[in-house]
Amino acid sequence: MIICHCTSISDHDIHAAIDWMRASDPQTIITPGKIYRALGKKADCGGCMSLFLDTMRANAKVSVPAHLQSLRTAISPESNYEGRPQSHRISQQGT
Repeated sequence: MIICHCTSISDHDIHAAIDWMRASDPQTIITPGKIYRALGKKADCGGCMSLFLDTMRANAKVSVPAHLQSLRTAISPESNYEGRPQSHRISQQGT
């Protein structure tokens, strides 16, 4: 099935790239950008990205290595943390 019409990438191409990357480096984190580079292509319009990601996730070899899974810290939904300093906001400096 064709996943990306702009660059003619099929689901078989995506799975083959994932298999090749995992065989060459078992610890690598596989991203859509790496798959495009492995296929010698570049993303164009991005309209296929949701289907591209679904196809990636369907492959059992895409999982994140166990020692890297707990690196992300949990942020509570109540916090306003956006990953940047809060003091830069002009609208909040006078309050």
